[in-house]
Amino acid sequence: MKKSKGIISLILMAALVVFLGFTTVSGFGKGATGAAKNIKLGLDLEGGVSITYQVKGGTPSAEDMADTIYKLQRRVEQYSTEATVYQEGDDRISIEIPGVSDANEILDELGQPGSLYFIAQKDADGNENYTMTGYTGNTAEDYTLNKTLEELQETDSIVLSGSEVKSASAGSRTDELTGANTNVVSLEFNEEGTKKFAEATKTAFAEKQSIGIYYDGAFVSVPNVNAEIKDGRAEISGSMTFEEADRLASTIRIGGLNLELEELRSNVVGAQLGEEAISTSLKAGAIGLAIVFVFMCVVYLLPGFASSVALLIYTGLILVLLNAFDITLTLPGIAGIILGIGMAVDANVIIFARVREELAQGKAVKSALNAGFQKAMSAILDGNITTLIAAGVLGGLGSGTVKGFAQTLALGIVVSMFTALVITRVIIYAFYAVGLRNETLYGRPKKAERAPVNFLGKRRIFFGVSVAMVLAGFVFMGIHAVRGNDIMNYSLEFKGGTSTNITFDQDYSLDEIDQKIVPLIEDATGDKNVQVQKVEGTNQVIFKTQTLDLEKREAFHNAMVENFDADESKITIENISSTVSSEMRQDAMVAVIVATICMLLYIWFRFKDIRFATSAVAALLHDVLVVLAFYVIARVSVGNTFIACMLTIVGYSINATIVIFDRIREELRTKKKTEGLDELVNRSITRTLTRSIYTSLTTFVMVAVLFILGVSSIKEFALPLMVGIICGAYSSVCITGVLWYVMKNRESKKEAAAGKKK
Repeated sequence: MKKSKGIISLILMAALVVFLGFTTVSGFGKGATGAAKNIKLGLDLEGGVSITYQVKGGTPSAEDMADTIYKLQRRVEQYSTEATVYQEGDDRISIEIPGVSDANEILDELGQPGSLYFIAQKDADGNENYTMTGYTGNTAEDYTLNKTLEELQETDSIVLSGSEVKSASAGSRTDELTGANTNVVSLEFNEEGTKKFAEATKTAFAEKQSIGIYYDGAFVSVPNVNAEIKDGRAEISGSMTFEEADRLASTIRIGGLNLELEELRSNVVGAQLGEEAISTSLKAGAIGLAIVFVFMCVVYLLPGFASSVALLIYTGLILVLLNAFDITLTLPGIAGIILGIGMAVDANVIIFARVREELAQGKAVKSALNAGFQKAMSAILDGNITTLIAAGVLGGLGSGTVKGFAQTLALGIVVSMFTALVITRVIIYAFYAVGLRNETLYGRPKKAERAPVNFLGKRRIFFGVSVAMVLAGFVFMGIHAVRGNDIMNYSLEFKGGTSTNITFDQDYSLDEIDQKIVPLIEDATGDKNVQVQKVEGTNQVIFKTQTLDLEKREAFHNAMVENFDADESKITIENISSTVSSEMRQDAMVAVIVATICMLLYIWFRFKDIRFATSAVAALLHDVLVVLAFYVIARVSVGNTFIACMLTIVGYSINATIVIFDRIREELRTKKKTEGLDELVNRSITRTLTRSIYTSLTTFVMVAVLFILGVSSIKEFALPLMVGIICGAYSSVCITGVLWYVMKNRESKKEAAAGKKK
């Protein structure tokens, strides 16, 4: 790169930093497009809409309630991946959607949950099930049923129900003949619905009949069947506006429930975390980044400064892209961003450690930079792609919090790779081009290489410590079970609890509630994880706690009346179900298992050795079990952030392991015949030891500052994450390489023994 190009590059990078800074602070236009303040936040950070539905027709079964809650959960995710659905009392379902301030708009778009049926025009005997009774221009409204729903079911005229509709969405397509745009509704059916719809359309097409879509006592569409549809994908077209198509799609989506629901109430609720919690989190993030900047500059000098600028650009891009992609940000989402920052730092550390090695071998600065970026490429790509695979699987198969975490994690990984491999490279080469070429600026180390640490010689100690930590978790689970307690300290997200609605005589701010009221509730109920929501425009506050018995309810009730003059007649108490349903937990487990298998296959493919893959997965499982043991022993609350914490550890652990395996793979290519495999593994781990320590330290600092400055809910999120970071560093350095060596050495001995027998 010439000097003039270097100057231009530095000017462009400086301009990019200023541009991103201005965008995140102010944005553009009247709507402040791109501004950080416009990022869609979750209920915990911003608040949103709370809607409660009442089940029609008496008390439903537990199975029907669970099925309806799960289906509603999947449907409200169109508004936000962080939306939650849970049971309230015996026959009510509450929906909470973050980042929304108009309950009526949501109700209009979501529709009135009820029963939806696809009805054949004629029954098996040729009798018409519905007929056109008028013509007003609206085809659906002109049709009337000739029979009751019970009679239709008896004659098998209901070809399928809304529960067999997998998805429904509005769109438009261009007519190939006329070139005109036509608004359509695209339908996709599940496996059972596909079979039924294929049979129904075969009959209807042969006899030139229609299939009516009947919802909540009226037809919403009566489309003609133009072909037999075997693949489970159908399209409704006609003279309708896009708004009409979107409304029809929404009706079909909400109609496939086992229960009929009616709206009971809707409120706009405030954030669960006060302004103090948000401001301290932002302050902690800024302080953490500043510490990382100073650390990188001190340790790596000029390259460290380049990486610090790249991290600034990374942070700005993340904030802008969160806005652009309309991703809902919550505490679990922040975990994904923190992991992204850790991986961005990791990539830079890998590169600059390589550059130092090349300088130590006597290479010129330019050659060392070229070699450093080239040799670091495989480790960076493999580590990030492995984690990206996990994020993709979690986003595709997970729901709720898992999906939101996966989105921010995937975004963070892509941006971190871009800033490390492109932005940092441009900046460092620009510095070189403008004349900053003295090798001391690039942190040239001493010529003498560090003597390899005998990690393999201590493998029994490492394995013993790991087994003890894992077993401790199971032992304490047993102790808790014997004492009659839950094996883990499940919060209301996992176990359900009690929702208490209180009307105060004045409008308390959320920070005042956290400081004055919540401590009294904690004393009265013994629950240290009280969730708070304000109902906007009123003095009502909703307190969600673990399930309270009669004695604790009375203590709670009396504390509010005696200390805060709460209106006794307006205090309402209801038991609520967990917001993380069993189906959502099952989705999360399936997603993690599939993600683990995909990561294993990728590592196997890239390293051409199944032992690398199994060692990596074993270390990943080790880290998860150790952190699980910490949750069990320390009785840290297990809520939504538990899932995010575990997923963060999975991503962090696998990335750290890949770096060591990449070095072992590289050393194997140049291994001397006289050199023992144990020497090679010890040398590989030692050469990556600095990287492992520095990366873990910088990520740990980010989370530790969050823990020190954060409120209680954030502390309970940050503490296990710190344990996971330490554990991930330990397993990467002390377990993975050693485990690979043990398996490799065992196979070599078997091959040698087999050779002797021959």
